[in-house]
Amino acid sequence: MSVVRLLDVRGLRAGYDGVPVLHGVDLQVDAGEIVTLLGSNGAGKSTLNNNLSGLFQPSAGQVLFEGEDITGAPSMGIVARGLVQVPEGRRIFPNLTVLENLELGSYRRARGHCSRNLECVTAIFPRLGERLPQAAGTLSGGEQQMLAIGRGLMAEPRLLILDEPSLGLSPLLVEEMFALIRRLHEEGLALLLVEQNVVQSLELAQRGYVLENGRIVLSGTAASLREDPALRRAYLGV
Repeated sequence: MSVVRLLDVRGLRAGYDGVPVLHGVDLQVDAGEIVTLLGSNGAGKSTLNNNLSGLFQPSAGQVLFEGEDITGAPSMGIVARGLVQVPEGRRIFPNLTVLENLELGSYRRARGHCSRNLECVTAIFPRLGERLPQAAGTLSGGEQQMLAIGRGLMAEPRLLILDEPSLGLSPLLVEEMFALIRRLHEEGLALLLVEQNVVQSLELAQRGYVLENGRIVLSGTAASLREDPALRRAYLGV
């Protein structure tokens, strides 16, 4: 069976106000994969996500999604194609209800399946189903992260980018979050997992990349990265 390449990033360069942040990034995600992107704060991970999602335009390079060139395309069109980002910091709408936040997820894609997808999301996150009329800003941090992911799932993504999904969560909720990611993958969803949590990310992923100062410095299978001496020294302290 041939491999379906969902995302193919070639030589991507990007920055802000003329200050370069990404220096020729290459990265691929195939259908059904979890690929993790590791890196410390300031490495350029969110910059990469935002350029892939059309929130900013790269200065050079190419982004292909399912073989189509989406480099610099509007974010709305990228979402409509099925490339959906759950951003760092959740970015929910605190004054809207949980239900309204979820419904917004299907605004550009899968609008006709909103009711069906809402049933699916509340089955995955029963706590959200119990809080549909509640203002999103009154949810706990873990519940807000569930809401952010649920909103992304409402769009029936072909590829879901999760930007630091475990950030700010308690250890117990971190375990729940990674169990959820495993479940989504088992159901066939491809994910680009952008994380600082190296150990758990590499336990889940099939492949990974390490971003430092806007450059990919390591890449390979998750198993090979777990044993890489440079990664172990830099991120695991061993």
